[in-house]
Amino acid sequence: MKIGIIAASGKAGSIITKEALRRGHDVTAIVRHPAKVDEDVAILQKDLFDLTTADLEKFDVVVDAFKAANGKEEQFLTSTEHLVEILSGTNVKLFVVGGAGSLYVDDHITHLYETPTFPDAFKPTSTMMGRGLEVLENQDNLNWTYISPAADFQADGPKKGYYVLGNEMLMSDANGKSEISYADYAVAMLDEIETGEHNCEHLSVVW
Repeated sequence: MKIGIIAASGKAGSIITKEALRRGHDVTAIVRHPAKVDEDVAILQKDLFDLTTADLEKFDVVVDAFKAANGKEEQFLTSTEHLVEILSGTNVKLFVVGGAGSLYVDDHITHLYETPTFPDAFKPTSTMMGRGLEVLENQDNLNWTYISPAADFQADGPKKGYYVLGNEMLMSDANGKSEISYADYAVAMLDEIETGEHNCEHLSVVW
């Protein structure tokens, strides 16, 4: 499968890239700075906002692992809008590395980022990522899947080799913990890419 990974040199993007290569996929890293890519992989050197339909229509799947810088959180929204614009009407499926803040904690009324104990520092990011999700949910000419991690998304967490896949509700384990490592998130992402079972859906992953 031909997979293009936006921000393949970032924390999430690099681990997703490694997992995709481990499974034998034809992977292209879509990055601004090729020197930051650790894997031996094809490179498309381009800023996300400069990408065109011609750049991406050759892929079966595009993974959006873009992370907006602090103070520029609105780019979570505008980058999604740009990808929707250039991918609509193509056969490319878009997978988005989402955030836990957009998950519901009750019956589709309150998002995690709207709860009183949610850290203020993370609200701008979660709000804009949530608005990006809304953009996807309003599309009828694009196939997408948005995957949110657990509340505690562990960059250096272990690869346990298992996970629980859920819908757009925040999940916890039997001890009340909502955790997943980047490594097992990447496993879940590639499993979804390979099966293609969840189209135009918001999913969540937890141990």
